[in-house]
Amino acid sequence: MTILQAPGAVLCDIDGVIRFPDHREVDRLEAAAGLAAGTTAGLAFTEELGRRLRLGKLSRPEWAAEIAGALEPGLPAGQAAALAAALTDSPGRVDGEMVELLRRAKRRVPVLLVSNATLWLEEDLAALGLADLAEDVVNSARVGAAKPDPAFYRVAAERAGVAERQCLFVDDSAANVAAAGRLGMAAVHFRGPADLARALAPLWD
Repeated sequence: MTILQAPGAVLCDIDGVIRFPDHREVDRLEAAAGLAAGTTAGLAFTEELGRRLRLGKLSRPEWAAEIAGALEPGLPAGQAAALAAALTDSPGRVDGEMVELLRRAKRRVPVLLVSNATLWLEEDLAALGLADLAEDVVNSARVGAAKPDPAFYRVAAERAGVAERQCLFVDDSAANVAAAGRLGMAAVHFRGPADLARALAPLWD
């Protein structure tokens, strides 16, 4: 990865970059129910449910009901509902190093969070203390397009107020990074905070 010039805006993914799952309560409940670890998450993030979530077609209660319904053939309704609630109610955990890098970048250029997410993403960000991390949040569930659809990236650049070629795009998905690159964005395939630090280095020069 080589970034040749300071970006005009930073477009940063959330999940897998800033926020990570916190399934400790789900793990505890699965063990108590005799379920293999990861069973609930596997039912919660099927291809179909994932598509509906990221396009804003499911509310949190609807998602929890779908998960509980998938668990109920093998569990009492109460246990299934508790597992579904534990997964859907958790806002996750935050990587503090990434947050500090983005706050520092925000003092120089617009920073936008760009995510294939849920209708309650903004609520989760507030619960994690991140409501003021970025100038804007581009959420697939609200804009009606999801990465790697080019329409999503164009909305993000427009909201940032810069041309696509002036955007630094950071994501943990290789497909999403490749799509950003095709639009002329400086695209970083995120594997750890050092990747973002290197990409942002021209801002400090």
